Amino acid sequence: MLDMGASCSLGVASKRTVPHSGMYKLELELKRGHNLAVRDRGGSSDPYVKFKLGGKEVFRSKIIHKNLNPVWDEKMTLIVDSLSEPLYVKVFDYDFGLQDDFMGSAFLYLESLEQQRTIPVTLVLKDPQCPDEDLGMLELAVTLTPKDSPLEERQDSTQQQSVRLSDLHRKSQLWRGIVSIALIEGRNLTPMDPNGLSDPYVKFRLGPQKYKSKTVPKTLSPQWREQFDLHLYEETGEVLEITVWDKDTGRRDDFIGRCHLDLSTLAKEHTHHLELPLEDWRGFVVLLVTLTASAAVSIADLSVTPLDDPQERREILKQYGMRKSFSNMRDVGIVQVKVLRAEGLMAADVTGKSDPFCVLELNNDRLQTHTVYKNLNPEWNKVFTFNVKDIHSVLEVTVFDEDRDRSADFLGKIAIPLLKIRNAEQKAYLLKNKELTGPTKGFIFLEIEVIYNTVKAAMRTIVPAEQKYIEEEPKVSKQLLQQNFNRAKRCIMVLISFGTFINSCFEWESAQRSIISFVLFVVVVWNFELYMLPLALLLLLVWNYFFCSSREAAEVSMDATFEWEDEDEEKEDKDSEHKGFMDKLYAIQDVFISVQNGLDEVASFGERVKNTFNWTVPFLSWLAITALCLATFLLYLIPLRYLVLAWGVNKFTKKLRDPYMIDNNELLDFLSRVPSDVQVMQYRELKADPGQSPNKRRRTNLS
Repeated sequence: MLDMGASCSLGVASKRTVPHSGMYKLELELKRGHNLAVRDRGGSSDPYVKFKLGGKEVFRSKIIHKNLNPVWDEKMTLIVDSLSEPLYVKVFDYDFGLQDDFMGSAFLYLESLEQQRTIPVTLVLKDPQCPDEDLGMLELAVTLTPKDSPLEERQDSTQQQSVRLSDLHRKSQLWRGIVSIALIEGRNLTPMDPNGLSDPYVKFRLGPQKYKSKTVPKTLSPQWREQFDLHLYEETGEVLEITVWDKDTGRRDDFIGRCHLDLSTLAKEHTHHLELPLEDWRGFVVLLVTLTASAAVSIADLSVTPLDDPQERREILKQYGMRKSFSNMRDVGIVQVKVLRAEGLMAADVTGKSDPFCVLELNNDRLQTHTVYKNLNPEWNKVFTFNVKDIHSVLEVTVFDEDRDRSADFLGKIAIPLLKIRNAEQKAYLLKNKELTGPTKGFIFLEIEVIYNTVKAAMRTIVPAEQKYIEEEPKVSKQLLQQNFNRAKRCIMVLISFGTFINSCFEWESAQRSIISFVLFVVVVWNFELYMLPLALLLLLVWNYFFCSSREAAEVSMDATFEWEDEDEEKEDKDSEHKGFMDKLYAIQDVFISVQNGLDEVASFGERVKNTFNWTVPFLSWLAITALCLATFLLYLIPLRYLVLAWGVNKFTKKLRDPYMIDNNELLDFLSRVPSDVQVMQYRELKADPGQSPNKRRRTNLS
């Protein structure tokens, strides 16, 4: 057996000299790994292996979840024309929605292999940055044989190999089913706090996917009432892991219990009511679980574009036509994204090049392109299809640079609300920074088309929006805290200025204004009917639609009022962290974050109301007009006591009619779809001028 380190040369198993040129067939069998590095918080990893030859990826193994001693048993065949180039083997830990963690690498030196026999090989994994760290090893079986075949055979074999790799890359991303989970409640949980209670929350894990519920304070029988979806992949096991935790501020959370659910035992297309006991601990978790077939999701080449096929397009238009408005309400529409190419990307490697790939995210659906090596103007020419569950979702497209021994480098990002997409228009988008507040280097060329059912889209607007499973942990930021405080202050100042105006009418500061206000007050009060309230809001919306020019002015004012953090401020924050400030105040960090988020919620609420009346999102403003017309009509025709009686009967009997219903507030759900001023800035498309540098573009777009 040959033992090969990451940096040491191979022991030569044969004394005869092997020529370095000519055609060879290299057969590799990836058997297993031993004592691989821990990269996940649970003390495990989700390893997979990449093989590179001549700087290009030639094979990628499947992912083995939660295992430090994985068994792959995968075989591959490569055609090589030179033995002087070593085979580069890298191991990564797969992280859903995040950049994969590096777990070690090694070189397989082909020129030292004995030919025409199978040799067992052990590769010792190393990290070039930490050469003394033990990262485990890989077991392979290698067979190298000369190949006296014409060039055409080699090209065919290489092409088949590329197609196989492309198919494997595509299949590893596509999901075969959806698991809809409604977390209802917990019963009789174990107390973890001195007061005899707990602050429980639940974590779910299905393969690489994770979800964390909200925390319900001071109870042993929490009511969560949350709904979310997870994906079933070909390579993912069908065991859902559920853990219950007690939230503790300033120290590690306490473990309450766990349970497992084998999804393969559940019937498809049927809702299952489950009461799962916690293993080794007392208590139950109550769930509603539904398994459904996979929605419309695909990856294809430009030659096989779904919406470009007339027959398939007719079928899709029929599926989302008005006649199907009340069937499968969760299936709102479909979005097709053609990722064509990028130009002028940032050089992330020391060679002055990059190895870019593109990641597309729509809520919790995530797909990515292949990597184009050593290129600042890559061409991907791929077509991605997503199912639309909420027309107010935002498509995020991020470009990364693939690195050998570390996480991928960020190159640029854009965010495009689905309602702002112009169908079948090929467009160049200027890439932005991570915060989506300013430009970075490069453009990406996309062609996007959205088909959706308007009735379903409107109905989905008044149900809770889907939450992203993977979000960055909130951090204390002086700049963000000040920004949120100023936003909340502006909303409060609007109310104060309105109150000051009314008071000036009472104080007769302007005789003309006070006389007009007094006459208007008497006329309105004398003739007031309840239906006039929604009618007044309706007239305000109509007035703004025809006469308000504040939408353009609002965008300019937002540029002036938002001061975004630049690189110097980020460095200053990092320096303060290194000085130990955050360590000393760790116990009150949650308090600062709560205040920071609270100010953001208050400010966002006021901004969303304003943006509804400013027609920032016309679809939502038209929906508001429809609702106000209906409210005016009902209040005009039906006495108020009947409407209040119907509302009360519905509220009192809702729990009796459906004990496991997830309650919601339709007005707040509607406002959650309206973007705040911060989101309007992030989603705004920057002016694309290829002749400008990023700094000049930043000044141009903020002036």
